[in-house]
Amino acid sequence: MVLLNRTSKQSGDAAEDAALLFLQQQGLRLLQRNYRTPGRGGGEIDLILQESDSTVVFVEVRKRALAQFGGALGSVGAVKQRRLVFAARFFLMRWRPLPPARFDVIAWEPEGMIWVKAAFDALS
Repeated sequence: MVLLNRTSKQSGDAAEDAALLFLQQQGLRLLQRNYRTPGRGGGEIDLILQESDSTVVFVEVRKRALAQFGGALGSVGAVKQRRLVFAARFFLMRWRPLPPARFDVIAWEPEGMIWVKAAFDALS
């Protein structure tokens, strides 16, 4: 019997792939994946999608094997939210007029996937 030991990067990439497929099945269109702001101290956004009503959706995908310490959802704290907002603002600088936008979280918890729409806003 061969056991496959996935690295946390491989596990995270698989969770991101599954989240993207799920969101596309919900009618969202991928704009960019793994968007990073230039320079140090910036942010990274796992998935940037757009809904049919033009809303740009910034998605953070988190996976945790255990529910301890708040699980995957609890791991998107204030510091992570600030970095996501920073990156989203940088991404939207080229858009005129600014489209509606929101921040979603897809969390892979031990019991399955949870999609939290509008998990936080830019004022958080």
